[in-house]
Amino acid sequence: MTANKTSFKKSFLQFYKKYGVVFILAIEIIFFSFAHKNFLSLNNFLSVGRQISFIGIAAIGMTMVLIIGGIDISVGSMLAFAGVFSTKILVDFGLPLWLSILITLIMGAFFGAINGFSCAILHIPALISTLAMQTILKGIAFLLTNALPVKGMTKEFKYLGQGYLFGFFPIPLLVMLIMFVLGTWILNRTTFGRRLYAVGGNSEAARLSGINTKVMTILTYAICGTFAALSGVLMAGRLGSGQPSIGADHPMDVLTAAVLGGISVNGGKGNIVNVLFGAFIMGILSNGMVMLGINEYWQWVLKGIVLLLAVTLSNLDVITED
Repeated sequence: MTANKTSFKKSFLQFYKKYGVVFILAIEIIFFSFAHKNFLSLNNFLSVGRQISFIGIAAIGMTMVLIIGGIDISVGSMLAFAGVFSTKILVDFGLPLWLSILITLIMGAFFGAINGFSCAILHIPALISTLAMQTILKGIAFLLTNALPVKGMTKEFKYLGQGYLFGFFPIPLLVMLIMFVLGTWILNRTTFGRRLYAVGGNSEAARLSGINTKVMTILTYAICGTFAALSGVLMAGRLGSGQPSIGADHPMDVLTAAVLGGISVNGGKGNIVNVLFGAFIMGILSNGMVMLGINEYWQWVLKGIVLLLAVTLSNLDVITED
């Protein structure tokens, strides 16, 4: 009986690792397609794609941080900061759009690097250091704007968040897909990516093999900050203004998308391609609940439950050993 139970656990673990995220996504689509007649429309799916692009882009950076065994909960405040900062320098200083975005991404990398420095050099737990950064960035965003939206954006800026390629394909979704290709290349085809997995798998062994784990940590958090800043720029374009108050739920959605995609919260494991499916699961869940008219407070409850289930599933290999 015990042997059969163990065999079942191992079989389920293998199934989930290979097909779990796709299976969950399929079940979700089937459920909402029966629950609402307009769910399967092309316009709705493209709308979901635009919505999840902001989560998906930030989830790429979060994936890398999770792989090294860290966490970054400041991505929500980075989203807000990047949005108001990019619009502020564009409107107040009249900078070209490309330069405004470049400076914003550099700022994202800078604040991300501070997170990495706090963890690697000052040995502050990632949860505490990124929580502090979350508060700092939130304060800066409100100081820059006096708690008011930054308006006066150019049409080109708005196009980044509101525009379509070929008249129907959302620009943010296109950017997200390009970023996932880039993230896949970094993790699977570069020395840097292989070192990320090595650091997350066994930091001490990685250090003894010649990998500078402190530099890797700082660089990884800097990359995470850059992706979160890019997400914030696109969100500002989508809203048509820089909003200092957005991003409150962003960290949980980003983290859930990454963990649903099979990224281990213990570090060293995960496939970034599956994170894309995880982002779609979160987007479709939110979209479906809105279409069904589910109370926003219940949506928070359900999203929290999904996060708990995602973490549980990511620890299946540990559970099966108990």
